[in-house]
Amino acid sequence: MNKFVKFGLPAVTLALLGAGWWLGLAWAPPDREMGEVQRIMYVHVPLQWMAMMAMFINFVAAVTYLLRQSWKTDAMAEASAEIGLLFGTLGMITGSIWGRPTWGVYWSWDPRLTSEAILLVSYTGYLVLRRFVEDPEKRAVWSAVVAIIGAINLPIVWFSVRWWRSLHQVQSSPKTVDPQMVLPLRVSAFGMLALLIVFMVHRYRIALAERQAEVALPDALPSDDPAQRATHSSKVA
Repeated sequence: MNKFVKFGLPAVTLALLGAGWWLGLAWAPPDREMGEVQRIMYVHVPLQWMAMMAMFINFVAAVTYLLRQSWKTDAMAEASAEIGLLFGTLGMITGSIWGRPTWGVYWSWDPRLTSEAILLVSYTGYLVLRRFVEDPEKRAVWSAVVAIIGAINLPIVWFSVRWWRSLHQVQSSPKTVDPQMVLPLRVSAFGMLALLIVFMVHRYRIALAERQAEVALPDALPSDDPAQRATHSSKVA
C-alpha cells in the first residue's frame, strides 16, 4: 500500500491529468461562444471541485475532533485546510485568467467571486491561527471552531450563481454541454482527485508526526493524574 501511495498513485495522477488535458486541448471542440479560451475549464473546474471537497473534509474533521478528540482528526483538518486553500487559490487564479477575455476584467465583485474570496480569507485565517497558538489542545479546539464557522460559506459559494444575478455561469451538466466536453472534464476531475489524495496523504502524515512530537515533549506529557493521563493516551491513539 505504501509503495502504491508513493509511486503508483502519483503515476496514475500524471496519467489522468495528462490524458484529460490532452483530450481537452486536442479532442474536445471549442465552445460555441467563448471559443478556444474555454479550454481552461478542464483545469479551472476540477481545481474548484477539489478545493470544495478538501474544505468539506476539513469541516468533517473539525466536527469529529470536537466530538471525539484525536490528534489524527486534528492532523486531517490541518492537511485538508492547507490543500483546500492551495487548490482554491489556483482555482481563483485560473478563473481570473478565464474571466479576462470573456468578461473583459480579471476581477469583478460578483457574488460567486466575492463569496469565494471570503472563503479563502477565512481558511487563511484558520491556518494563521494554527501557527500562533502554541498549546496543541487549545489550537486544535479553537481551529476546529473556526473551521466549522468558515464552512458555512461553502454552500453559499456553490449556490451563489443561482441565488443572485451573477456574471459567473450556472454550473453545467452533461446535458448542457457538448458530449465531447464531458469526457475530458471527467478524466481531468479524476486526475485532480488523485492529486488531492496524494497531497492529503503526505501532508496528513507530516501533520500527525508534528502533533505526536508536540505531545511527547515534557511540558505536554500527561501528569500523574490518571484521568489526565487517560485523556492524552486516547488522543494520541
